[in-house]
Amino acid sequence: MWPRVARAVIGIALGVVAACSASGGRPAAVDAGEASFTRLRHEMVTRQIAERGVRAPAVLQAMRDVPRHRFVNPGDEGDAYEDHPLGIGLGQTISQPYVVAAMTEALEPRAGGRVLEIGTGSGYQAAVLARLCRAVYTIEIVPELAERAARAFRALGIGNVHVRAGDGYRGWPEAAPFDGIMITAATPRIPQPLVDQLAERGRLVAPVDEGSQQTLYVYRKVKGKLERDELFPVRFVPMTGQVRERQR
Repeated sequence: MWPRVARAVIGIALGVVAACSASGGRPAAVDAGEASFTRLRHEMVTRQIAERGVRAPAVLQAMRDVPRHRFVNPGDEGDAYEDHPLGIGLGQTISQPYVVAAMTEALEPRAGGRVLEIGTGSGYQAAVLARLCRAVYTIEIVPELAERAARAFRALGIGNVHVRAGDGYRGWPEAAPFDGIMITAATPRIPQPLVDQLAERGRLVAPVDEGSQQTLYVYRKVKGKLERDELFPVRFVPMTGQVRERQR
């Protein structure tokens, strides 16, 4: 009896090895799951993003490439490509895919550029930006989220994102100037240190808390001062830390 059982076990093992070999060392079920997520991601870009007016080819491609399901909480992967934000714990969210794409397009990141992000959150927005520029510097005020995002970047082999845990109010002066700055939490105003760290003719995209509503703006630095254009109403979690203390 034992030889027959042994042969069966060996046969199963060889079948698993063969399946893994055919799929680059991963079980076939893993590849099938990833193929399904890829299909959902392409549908997301077509139906939720391109049809709403995001046109930049590089941005659309980045949204197709970055696996959003790798940045959501365990158990939420099936909802990763739906048209809404998702909670990621600790009072924070991963933004709606369209908003991520629209903010990225408004920032106009370029291949050789450097971008500062205030509010890492899940890390998804930084991962999208990393596909479009040379380096991303991202600051997260919640240490647990900063570490979680850093782990996601390492797991995906994203090497051009630098993560710091701390208050984003003062930016990242030793890495400045930045070609673009993105704030991913609603702020009552643009902190002056971020204005100072934005390169001349650079762009800054931020949701501004205006009391009864929040509005997304794109700013351009011209002769040391910011000029802004309104984009659309949004709803973000509030930016916390020093920006709120100085408002009192």
